[in-house]
Amino acid sequence: MTQEAFISILDKKGYSYEIEGDRIVVTHEGDVDLESLKSLPSGVNFRNIGYVDLESLESLHPNLEFRNEGDVFLKSITSIPRGVVFRNVWGDVFLLKIEGWVGMSTFFGIEGIDSKRLLNFMISKGLFER
Repeated sequence: MTQEAFISILDKKGYSYEIEGDRIVVTHEGDVDLESLKSLPSGVNFRNIGYVDLESLESLHPNLEFRNEGDVFLKSITSIPRGVVFRNVWGDVFLLKIEGWVGMSTFFGIEGIDSKRLLNFMISKGLFER
């Protein structure tokens, strides 16, 4: 998907965004429901107040960043490239098709370990690349 096509979708849905250099930063003050999208352009950053639903998304670009204030739903993703960062506040990351993670979220249940910090570490080591 091109950046222009993505901006057109954001405009149609009434989601606010900013352009920062070559990045599109979604700044909507609410949930972002893009569940039917199969792809995103490179250089997207989610900083919305609420969840991000990308459950039909089939692939992620390495420089994708989540800094939203809620859950992230990525139910169709089968791999995560290095460079993807999850810093979403007050929420989990739901992955259903990552091998060995079927039906799991990022909650690891390890006392004293932030689950998204562990997920980001695992991504940085390439553990979810195919």
